[in-house]
Amino acid sequence: MNRFEQKTVLVTGGTSGIGLAAAQAFAAEGARVIVTGRDAAALETTRATLGARAVAIQNTAGAPGAAAALADALQTAGIRLDAVFVNAGIAKFATLADATEDLWDQTFNTNIKGVFFQLQALDPLLNPGASIVLNGSINAHIGMPASSIYAASKAALISLAKTLSAELLPRGIRVNVVSPGPISTPIYGKLGLDAEALEKTAAGIQAQIPLGRFGTPQELASTVLHLAAPESAFIVGTEIIVDGGMSQL
Repeated sequence: MNRFEQKTVLVTGGTSGIGLAAAQAFAAEGARVIVTGRDAAALETTRATLGARAVAIQNTAGAPGAAAALADALQTAGIRLDAVFVNAGIAKFATLADATEDLWDQTFNTNIKGVFFQLQALDPLLNPGASIVLNGSINAHIGMPASSIYAASKAALISLAKTLSAELLPRGIRVNVVSPGPISTPIYGKLGLDAEALEKTAAGIQAQIPLGRFGTPQELASTVLHLAAPESAFIVGTEIIVDGGMSQL
């Protein structure tokens, strides 16, 4: 299929995990893909795998200044967007007793403030009929211990999709959310756990998934492409949960 032939797609946080899988899937269906990330080497490797038309831009999610810089770089290059997958985010966990103001600020600055101002900056570059997909999380729904700050940021993101959908609808621009459950991505290696604790944590999570396994980044990416494609034109302000039944059964 070539659902994105002659289309330009931006994937933030596109050098690993879900973002990389989505960028590769968009490219495989004909899109010119732009990816952002913090690591210059990872960006170059990703750009090379996405084909000659791909663009890689070093950018840190979470600050209005960085959001404006990304939009300026795209505008200077004469790039307009047909789809945006806002994937960049952080997932850090702490109990009520251990949570800090710094953790709150870092999480909300990246997962919601950064997203809002990134979309504000990109707004003039969105073509009529463009699709925006935000990366949410089932943590907004399931009440997992120690996830209160992260879960609240993702709940705010789901609300943002609805309000921005109503605001952008006159231009034919849709905003939707894909909310993953446990997906096998490098993020689990960034939780600060040793190998034994990480294995125990993964086993405990897997036991809660009705399908009995973690999802793959490619499975999540296929839903992102569905929400970004014309075939989902009647889906607006909606959240699609991809979690192997974890939050549903």
